[in-house]
Amino acid sequence: MTPMLEFSQFSPRKIGDSAVVLLSGGLDSATVLAMVKKLGYTPYALSFRYGQRHSSELDAASQIATVLGAIRHEIIDLDLRRFGGSALTDMTLELPTSKTNTPHQNIPITYVPARNTIMLSCALGWMEALNATDIFFGANAVDYSGYPDCRPEYVKSFETLANLATRVGVEEHTVRVHAPIISMTKSQIIQTGISLGVDFSQTVSCYQANTQGHACGICESCRLRHIGFEEAGVADPTIYQN
Repeated sequence: MTPMLEFSQFSPRKIGDSAVVLLSGGLDSATVLAMVKKLGYTPYALSFRYGQRHSSELDAASQIATVLGAIRHEIIDLDLRRFGGSALTDMTLELPTSKTNTPHQNIPITYVPARNTIMLSCALGWMEALNATDIFFGANAVDYSGYPDCRPEYVKSFETLANLATRVGVEEHTVRVHAPIISMTKSQIIQTGISLGVDFSQTVSCYQANTQGHACGICESCRLRHIGFEEAGVADPTIYQN
């Protein structure tokens, strides 16, 4: 089954409709952007410099946005380090690694408080300014770290909010918030991305990549990414620091 048919439920109301895509620079969001382009949308990519540990993923996002055909790519500065509460934005907190990680029952320390809600709200504003009705982001509820804002019920609830909070939702068309890879395994995401022409060597998923975008190989994101390539039967193109 081709990606176009498999994801036809996410198709635009008409070919060429604009859609805002959250683009982190990682594997998941790159696949979503490629999917949006393939489905016939005019994609606008949105990234955030929110105080994360490195900027390599934003360098990757800029490259990916160009290669995958985003009409425009915006990077918003939004310093969530001022709030803290996450090992991704607070350097005083220890970042879990494959050596220190234990199976968690609680939400892990890499969760950034309300991050998806903040980012989706900005995407919603840009979507409405573009006279569009569609937002895409790469939430995943299978191979994920227990984040509450990566669950299907969260996506549905935000879509409800979007239709209550916007002029376009109230007066014109239904706003749609799509998370097309939410029920896919990492290996399925990789296979889909490859079928859509994504060059995963350009993506950065590591929580603590260096300035060249080379991955640490020991954080949870690196672990899930590497396992995904193994299960997909695809050579891992990631460059590791060690």
